[in-house]
Parts: sequence; C-alpha cells; structure tokens
Amino acid sequence: MVLGWVGFDVQAILRNSDEEQSLLPTPEKQMVQVTNPFTLELTSKPASVADGVWLRLRCLESSVLSCFWGCEASSVQAALKALQHSPQPSSLQCFQQALDSQYYYSQTFQICDTSWTEVFTHIPAEQDITDFGPLPRRCYPLVTVLTLAQEDALDTYTIVASVTVLHVPDDRYPLSARVLFQYLFTQQGSMYELKPLFMSADSEEDKAESRNSSSPDENSSTPHSPELDSEDEGQWSDRSERDCVVCQNDKVNKVLLPCRHTCVCENCALHLQHCPVCRAFIIESFILRPNNTATSSF
Repeated sequence: MVLGWVGFDVQAILRNSDEEQSLLPTPEKQMVQVTNPFTLELTSKPASVADGVWLRLRCLESSVLSCFWGCEASSVQAALKALQHSPQPSSLQCFQQALDSQYYYSQTFQICDTSWTEVFTHIPAEQDITDFGPLPRRCYPLVTVLTLAQEDALDTYTIVASVTVLHVPDDRYPLSARVLFQYLFTQQGSMYELKPLFMSADSEEDKAESRNSSSPDENSSTPHSPELDSEDEGQWSDRSERDCVVCQNDKVNKVLLPCRHTCVCENCALHLQHCPVCRAFIIESFILRPNNTATSSF
C-alpha cells in the first residue's frame, strides 16, 4: 500500500492492484451445536457484600446452585482444575474440597423450576463482613457453581457444570457488580471460558441481550453455543440479521477473533485483515449461523 497526499491536508490511499490477491483467507473455526443447561446472570437490583446479591438463572434440568463468598483466588484456580478431573456426579464435592475451606461463607440452593428464577444469596449479618480488605485483593467476592441434580441427566448433556466468578461491590471497592469469568465443564473434562460477543444494539433491551450472548474462549479447539428455545432464538435471529457495517447490505454472520466483534457478513470478511470496528488484526473467525441451516437448528 502506498500512502500519499493530494493538495493540502487531503489524504489519499493508493492501493496496489496486486494487493487484494495477496490477502490470505482468515482461518475459520467450525461452530458446534451444544446444549448448555445452565444460564446465570446478575439482576438489575442493588448488590453489595453487606446486603447480598440477586441472581437470575435458568436451568433446563433440576440443578444445584452453590454460592461461595470470599474465595481465595489460588484456591479457585485449584478447584477449577479439580472440576476438570472429577468423576461425575461428585463434581461439586470435588470443587468444594479443592477450595479447602478458603472462603468466608457458602450457600446451596435446589433449582427445580426450568423457567427463569431469581435467587438471593448473602452473608449473614452476624458474621459482620462488609468488605474483603484493601486492594490488591487475593480473593473473589462471589463464586457460583451450577451442577445437575439428577445423575441420569448426565447422559443427556455434554455440559455438566458451570462456574461463574463475580465481583460484588463493598465499602472499600464500590465498582458495580459484574461477571468476571464464566466457565463451562464437559463430561470429557474439557473447560471452556465463555466470553461475550460484541454486537450492535438499537435499544437498551437489545444491549442487555447482546451482553448475554457468549462466545467460547478463542483458545478452545471448537466453538460451542448454548441451544436456544423458540422465543430466545427469534430474538437472536433479529439481532444477528443486522446489516454488515462494511457493505451495509448483507446480514451480519461472522464473529471475528480475538476481538469478538460480530459486525460483518461472510463475503466482506473474506477481504478483511483488520476488524472494521476496533482495527485489531483478525486471527480467525467463525460463522454465526450456517446459511444452509434452518432457523430452529442454531
């Protein structure tokens, strides 16, 4: 590429005619459909270490939600490794044993309803815990673990456990509550980190929904996507069919990695080396919805 100027402060970019042919196609990952039986997120209600947190969750099967407050960071890492190698259905016990009591308080909830449910978790007032000390800290405010309650359900789902690490504000660190990390565990002992896809949103509702749309860790071998019901699928379809930011004609259907911007169509993605939104190099990508796949098979 040759860069030149025409006149005063008028920038022109001259492109070599052979340059387009020199562009190598971006490696593409194949998307694999996997049903994720667990969904957990924060509600919009006030949250703090002193007053507790409301969690919103939905499970496709009866599940067990375990909440651990004030987990020591190194113990959490050890527990994640233990969960990868733990035999089913004793994964929760293995996780708790690996924590080695390096937490302030724990709660367990039985989740039997398969519709959206809100759960309130908090540290009892008599423990008089209002913060987890000055920065930098060695513990996570809240760690949740979702596991399947029924042993026979283990043969139905590839994903058998979900761990979410959350920040909860306190007197010393008032940063708003948020999900820091979220991991899924399979029967085969694989661990995948879920990360959000960045999509355009036309409304506050769309923005909230797009934050809940997730992409697996790009270091994983194959991308996985939670299976959606018909209502959620229709909403996803509406969001994914926004116009490509490059040609503004075809529908958005490519996720760019590692930046995770979901903003271009398949055709334009073939001619890009940089993300058109953040200008980061495109290392690889995957198709959001195969063209030959029916809407109900996402």
